[in-house]
Amino acid sequence: MLELPPLSLYVHIPWCIRKCPYCDFNSHESADKIPENAYLEALFQDLKNDLPWAQNRKLHSIFFGGGTPSLFSAGAIEKIIQQAETLFGFEDQIEITLEANPGTAEQQKFADFNSAGVNRLSIGVQSFNNDHLKTLGRIHDGDNALRAIEMAHNSGFERFNIDLMHGLPDQSREDAISDLDIAIRTGATHISWYQLTIEPNTAFYSKPPILPIEDQLADIQDLGLKTLTDAGFCQYEISAYARNAEYCKHNINYWQFGDYIGVGAGAHGKISLPDHNQIIRPVKTRQPKHYLNREITVLTSNNPIAEDQLALEFMMNGLRLTSGIGKDLFARRTGLSPEDISAKIALLVQEGLLKQHPSDFCTTALGARFLDTILQRFS
Repeated sequence: MLELPPLSLYVHIPWCIRKCPYCDFNSHESADKIPENAYLEALFQDLKNDLPWAQNRKLHSIFFGGGTPSLFSAGAIEKIIQQAETLFGFEDQIEITLEANPGTAEQQKFADFNSAGVNRLSIGVQSFNNDHLKTLGRIHDGDNALRAIEMAHNSGFERFNIDLMHGLPDQSREDAISDLDIAIRTGATHISWYQLTIEPNTAFYSKPPILPIEDQLADIQDLGLKTLTDAGFCQYEISAYARNAEYCKHNINYWQFGDYIGVGAGAHGKISLPDHNQIIRPVKTRQPKHYLNREITVLTSNNPIAEDQLALEFMMNGLRLTSGIGKDLFARRTGLSPEDISAKIALLVQEGLLKQHPSDFCTTALGARFLDTILQRFS
């Protein structure tokens, strides 16, 4: 039977200083002053409209993503946090993460974010190599990145993530591992390390750069995993590594098929409705100017996930976790029975892509490399 899972909140801040050529997120260059106050008012109304979907749940986590949320003032971020707490309430030990670009980092601003209630930063470094940063269109250099991390330390952030990419144009294995070595030495508690992919509707898609070949990528992945493991990091998700079990609570809620409300231009949500035996995916209007226009409907889609797609959606999230995901969660968070997919699971186990496990769905080492192949069986 479908049950209510934990509830998170995603807040989308869509502006950035410059659009990166690999970015397919809903981000918009800020040629003029960002309409911070007007956007706050729109977010507050958005939160109030979505309140019924909480179904009396308090918030488990909040994530400010973008764009570049650190372009907003700490005062604005604090008002959003306060409004969310007033409307929904917070669970004990709530995690509140804000994405920050090293090119917009300021010591006092980081300290003010911490005072505002943000207790975790995600710093978008991508690389410490200046040549690679230039290729990626980033507005910072390696020294800026190191200063931003030092500022995070000095501003009271005990928990922060460093975002890094590998498989970059002209990146050698030594370059990729050097980035990891530098990140490890900073004392970060969490590293997101993922391969650059070329997505539609990006500048790189229009003019694709030459990327490392598959054998090079495999070497980088294998040596990177060893480097992180030797430094005390545990890989708990396809691209996420943590020291001392400092996992990202917000992202784990995603991977465990939890619920989340999404507010802001282009934000997506996922809401379970046990009374209707449905799961819906609300989507907000994408363009900031439309989002700010009260005469335009903000909620552009509110469609339930089709029953024959629920297993795929669950597996698409849960199999990212290296520990796998419980069969009991499958039942509680989809409303389906594990028996409904038992034949597909048995075949995947026979092929060596999933482990034979009494209580969890979990990939083998081979299955982790061919996750798309597994997911195709549920589509």
